[in-house]
Amino acid sequence: MQSAVKTKLGIFMFLQYFIWGSWYVSMATYLAKTLGFAGGQIGLAYGAFALGAMISPFFVGLIADRYFASEKLLAFLAILGGLLLFALARLTTFSAFYPALIVYCASYAPTLALGNSLALHQLKDAKRDFPLVKTMSAVGWIAGGVTLSVIMKGEQSAAQFYLAGAVSIVLGLFSLTLPHTPPQKTGKDVRIGEILGLDALALLKKPSYAIFIACMFLICIPLYFYFVNMNLYVTELGWTFTAAKMSLAQVSDITFLILLPLMLRTLGYKKTIFVGILAWVTRYFLLASSATHVGMGTTLIFGAIILHGVCYDFLFIAGQLYVDGESNQRMRGAAQGFLAFILWGVGNFVGSTLAGRSQAIHTLAQPQAAIAHDWYSIWIFPAWGAVAVLLLFVVFFREPQRAAAVGPATAGAPDAG
Repeated sequence: MQSAVKTKLGIFMFLQYFIWGSWYVSMATYLAKTLGFAGGQIGLAYGAFALGAMISPFFVGLIADRYFASEKLLAFLAILGGLLLFALARLTTFSAFYPALIVYCASYAPTLALGNSLALHQLKDAKRDFPLVKTMSAVGWIAGGVTLSVIMKGEQSAAQFYLAGAVSIVLGLFSLTLPHTPPQKTGKDVRIGEILGLDALALLKKPSYAIFIACMFLICIPLYFYFVNMNLYVTELGWTFTAAKMSLAQVSDITFLILLPLMLRTLGYKKTIFVGILAWVTRYFLLASSATHVGMGTTLIFGAIILHGVCYDFLFIAGQLYVDGESNQRMRGAAQGFLAFILWGVGNFVGSTLAGRSQAIHTLAQPQAAIAHDWYSIWIFPAWGAVAVLLLFVVFFREPQRAAAVGPATAGAPDAG
C-alpha cells in the first residue's frame, strides 16, 4: 500500500511543479517582449504570487481544514486553475492580465500547502519518505521548463499558459485518485492568529530567532531580483532555450538537498545558513560581473544558475528546520506558517515590486542591439543588499543551544528558481 501511495504522491508533485515551472521562469520575457509591459508592471505580476500566498492561509485554514477532503479540494483548485491559465493566455492588457493572474495564484498557492499536508498525513514514515517524494517536484519543474523551451519553443508566447493550463486540468483529474484525506478540524473553531501563525510571535522574544526572521525577510528583497529579471536578462543576451538551461537550478537543488543533512550535522545551523546567504551574495556578484565581462559572461551566468541548490536548500530548507527545532509541539505549525507568510507573502511582494521598479529605472533610453537594460546596475544592488544581510546574520545570530534533530526538511514553501 505505501509503495502505491508514494508513487501517486510523486506523480502529484511532478505535475504540480510542472505547471509552475512551465510559466513562472519565462513569464517576464513574454510580458516584456511580446506584450510590451513595463518593468514595474512585470514586478507587480510576479508579486501576484505573493498575494496568492497571503490569501492561501485563510483559504486553507477557514475552508479546507474544516469542510472538504483534501484530494477533492485539490482537484477543484487544479481544474479551476487550468481554466484561469487558458484565460491568461488570451489577455493582452495589464489591466486585464494582472487581476486574472492574482486570482490564478490564489487558486494555485493553496495547493502547495494542501499537497504537502496530504502527503505528510498519508506517509507512515514522513521524515524518511517525504523528501524522496518531494524531489519529484524539482523533476517536474525541470520537465516543465524543458517542454516549453525545447519542444514548444514557447518562452515568448502564450503557449506557456496553454501548456500549464492543460497539465493543471490533468493534475485536477489525477488528484481524485489520491488517498482519501478528510478535513482535519471539522467542528473546531479556528482563530485568525492560528491561521497566520501569529501564535508563534512569542518566539521573537528570543534574540537570535528575531534576527533569523529579520534576515529571512530582508534576503527576500534581493532574492526576487533573480526570479523577476533572470530570464529576461539571458534572453536579451541572445540565449535560446532559456527555460531549459535555467532548469539546471533544479538539478542543483536535488543535489544539495541530499547533502543538507550532512552539512547540518557537520556545521550546525549558523554556518550552514551562512553558506546559504553567502551563495546569494556570490550569485549576484557573478551576474553583475557577467554584464561587464562579455567574454566570460556565459560561464559566470551558468555559475549563478548552478548555485541555486546552495542558495535555496542551505538557507530556506535549513531555516525551516531551525524553526522546527526552536518550536514546541503546540506552536510548530504556527511557526512554520508565520515563516511561510514572511517569505512567500510579504517578502515576495516587497522583493518583486522593488525588482520590477529597478528594471524600469534601468531601462536604456537607447537600447544597444538587443540589450534594453543596464544589467550591471540591476544586479549590483541585490549583491550589496545580500552582503548587508550576511553581515547582520553573522554578527547577531547565535547557534541554538539545543541541537535539533536534523533530517531533510518537510518544506511547505515553494522552491522556485
